[in-house]
Amino acid sequence: MILLLSALAPVATIIIYIYVKDLYEKESKRMLAYAFLLGGIVSIIITTLLYLIFDYILPSPDNSNIWQQFVKAFFTVALIEEFSKYVMVWGFLQPKTWFNEPFDGIVYAVMVSMGFAAVENVMYVLQGGMDVALVRAFSAVPAHATFGIIMGFFMGKAKFSKNRIMWNFTGLMSAILFHGAYDFFLFINFIPGISIGAFISLIIGIILSKKAIKLHQDISHFKT
Repeated sequence: MILLLSALAPVATIIIYIYVKDLYEKESKRMLAYAFLLGGIVSIIITTLLYLIFDYILPSPDNSNIWQQFVKAFFTVALIEEFSKYVMVWGFLQPKTWFNEPFDGIVYAVMVSMGFAAVENVMYVLQGGMDVALVRAFSAVPAHATFGIIMGFFMGKAKFSKNRIMWNFTGLMSAILFHGAYDFFLFINFIPGISIGAFISLIIGIILSKKAIKLHQDISHFKT
């Protein structure tokens, strides 16, 4: 039970943070739970199926080959996971009438991401224990949140733009870029000290995420 709570605590913290940042027209808790479950169930299923397909088609990468680890980071892990989250926001959330301001893109993308991160984190923490829980609370879980914020920022713009396809695609590609960069530096940890690149990319993602939140707060349709 302690391990389970340790795995879910950082997820809950990020959800509360984003809920508080939704200043002018908060989403209903029912819709937030719906988005969370889309990420924690449907996205996970899609991700699992795509991984099985990719594992069947592609050979296992050489862990000491930088190029193969680059392909794995960006074109397997990041692409599959972010696409699985993106489809939930694009197909089930963005078209809804209650997605009615740009900030909602951030809210719902983060909720989907946190649903996904919750399942992933529970699996890793139950296997690895408290040490893994502590490390992931300050790395992988916040990373998933930044990917969601960055994706959601552009998907929020897309909802109210004539160039919806372009902005949605930008959101997906931006999330893949940051996710891929984060994972790539971790995958090539056979190079001494290179893992610091993952945390630099995370810090950049956090800085951009805070700016994205502020920008969408400032243009809220409900700001008086």
